[in-house]
Amino acid sequence: MVEGREILLGVSGGIAAYKAAALASLLVQQGARVTVVMSARAQQFVGRATFAALTSRPVETKIFSPQRHPLGAHIELAEKAELFCIAPASADFLAKAASGIADDLMSTLLLCVECPVLMAPAMNASMWAKPSVQRNMKQVQEDGVEILAPSSGWLSCRTRGPGRMQEPEAIAAAIHLQLQLHCGAKKT
Repeated sequence: MVEGREILLGVSGGIAAYKAAALASLLVQQGARVTVVMSARAQQFVGRATFAALTSRPVETKIFSPQRHPLGAHIELAEKAELFCIAPASADFLAKAASGIADDLMSTLLLCVECPVLMAPAMNASMWAKPSVQRNMKQVQEDGVEILAPSSGWLSCRTRGPGRMQEPEAIAAAIHLQLQLHCGAKKT
């Protein structure tokens, strides 16, 4: 179902960014055309070279790159996208999404895309439990974003609890489902 599809993969800052690399590889192996968009914080966890090697495409990080995207990366990437998946979606990114803040390429793209959007949150269990995070998640869902809730398990902060980003295979399955539900046949 993903073969030949244009998928934007947004990677926000968090240790779960390493799973996004596995997700990008899995989607490419399934025939998807994947463009990775990274926040500045995500680049502190996984390098751009990793995603570029896995997707055979440049990694997008800047709103303005006139030589590559004369109309603006947020416009050109949004026009091609058939699905936008943000994995991991950090607490910070959920807050931006819920408030309509557009202060980097990923958050600006979220406001520009007209395709289905899927988010896979990942954060510390204490953060996930905060009323503000739950409120932001509900707002994002009300705005039409599909949320793939985190699972419980061992977290990088050496505790157990909810906040673990879903595994790449589960996210890929959710991407397949969203494309099937919302996109039908491949764009031509």
